[in-house]
Amino acid sequence: MGYKHIIWDWNGTLLNDRQFCIKIMNGVLSRRDMDEMTEEWFLDNFCFPVKDYYVKLGFDFDKEPFSISGTEFIHQYMKRIHEPDLHLYAQESLKYFQNNKLSQSLLSASSQTMLNEILQYHDIHDYFIKIVGQDDHYAHGKESSGKAWMDELDCGPHEVLLIGDTIHDKEVADAIGADCVLVCHGHVSRWRLEETGASVFENLKGVINWFEGQDNS
Repeated sequence: MGYKHIIWDWNGTLLNDRQFCIKIMNGVLSRRDMDEMTEEWFLDNFCFPVKDYYVKLGFDFDKEPFSISGTEFIHQYMKRIHEPDLHLYAQESLKYFQNNKLSQSLLSASSQTMLNEILQYHDIHDYFIKIVGQDDHYAHGKESSGKAWMDELDCGPHEVLLIGDTIHDKEVADAIGADCVLVCHGHVSRWRLEETGASVFENLKGVINWFEGQDNS
């Protein structure tokens, strides 16, 4: 059975914001005289819910609520939201699936407000039949919203492919009954992604090449 629909993750998958996120978070850490992180540490530790990632960084929520540091990060991110570019092959991939008559949507742990603004800026909003974001900016996860969206889609098992860059994307795909492939150009190291059992590719061109080898009749 062939795929009918693609669900995209946003941050790290289509948007190349790894270094951007590291730089902003290091600013949050520096203002608290906390140790800054390296790119390697980020790739080996970033996780959902994002609150757990903050704990790994050394934040003590008994001393300062997550709402303070989490909101500070998002405010800094939003100030410069137009700086990160799309990943190489992002536009090509969206056009590829569109040309192959697959509908596409975007499912993100980011806030709906942020997504609406940034997708319009990059002029890719029209590729998606639906943009599914969250009600707040704390990035708890997207399993519930993913299930709700899957219920709306007129697709059966293995007719939906989720493309992401984190372990959480594989967890969401499993929870909603979608297949999943992952790219390691985002927020999580290849070795961690490979432990999920999903196929892992260096970039979105690799996803296209893989897709062309599938039976999508």
